[in-house]
Amino acid sequence: MDKLSIGRMAELNNTSVQTLRYYAKLGLLKPEYVDESTGYRYYGIKQCARLDMINYMKYLGMSLDNIKAWFDSENVESIPEMLRQQAVLIEHKMKELDQMKKAVQVSIKNYDTYMSAPGEGHIVLERIPERKIYCYDSNVNIYENTLETYEYILRELRAQAIVNHLPMAYFCNVGSIIRQEAIERGHFVSTEVFLFVDPDFEMQAGVEIIPEHDYLCIYCDSFFHEQKYAGKLFDYVHEHGYEVIGDYICEVVVELPVFHHDERNMFMKLQVPIKRG
Repeated sequence: MDKLSIGRMAELNNTSVQTLRYYAKLGLLKPEYVDESTGYRYYGIKQCARLDMINYMKYLGMSLDNIKAWFDSENVESIPEMLRQQAVLIEHKMKELDQMKKAVQVSIKNYDTYMSAPGEGHIVLERIPERKIYCYDSNVNIYENTLETYEYILRELRAQAIVNHLPMAYFCNVGSIIRQEAIERGHFVSTEVFLFVDPDFEMQAGVEIIPEHDYLCIYCDSFFHEQKYAGKLFDYVHEHGYEVIGDYICEVVVELPVFHHDERNMFMKLQVPIKRG
C-alpha cells in the first residue's frame, strides 16, 4: 500500500487535516491504516474516490449525516429519490435567497432615501406609485401608548406574518395607517400596522393596495415626534387648499443601527394623499 500521511492526503485533495479528522470521527472516511505505536494516520490513494464523492454530495447541498446514511445503506436505487428531495430543498433555498436579495435591494433604496431626504420637518410633494401591503389591526391605538406597546404590536404583526407564510424579508419595511374616516373626524387614531409586500404577492385577507397618488410628505426621526410632524403636515394641507383623498401613512424608511436605551431608532416618512380642493 502506498501510504499517504493525513497531511499529504489533505494536500492532494485541497482540504484540511481538521476536515479529514472530522470525517474520520463521523465514520465517513476512516484512515486505511493507523500506526499503533505513533498514532499516525495513513490513507490509501484509492480512498480519494470516496472523498471525491463526499465533496460532490456536499456540493449538491447534502448534509454529512445524509451522506453517511447513503454510504452505509449502499443502496444505489435510493439515489434518484434522494436527489429529487435535494432538488426540492435547493428550490426552496433559491426562493429564500431571492427574498433576501429583494430585502437587500429595498434596504439599499431606503438608505439612499434616508441619505438624500430633505431636512426634518420640510414638506415635499411626491408622486408615489401603487404599493401593496399586508395590514394587521391590533385594536390598540399606537398614539395613546408607549414605545414598549408599539414593540408588542410589532411582535403580533410578525406572528401574523408567519401564520400567513409571509417571508421575513418583508419585515424590513413596516408602517402604520390612520384611515381617511378618522382623519375627516379629526381623530389621530391608528390601531393598524403593516408591512410592504411584493407587487405580485397574492391577494388574501389583510392584503390591500395603496393607490398611486400625489402625496404631501414630511420626514421624522423619532417615534415621539410623529404626532407633532403629522400635525404640521395636516396644517399644511388645510392652509394650501388641499383635500385629503386617502389614508395617512407612516412609513418606517430605515431603522438605524444606533440604540439609545435599547430603543428602536426609526427614520420615518409621513405621507398623506391629496388633491387640490
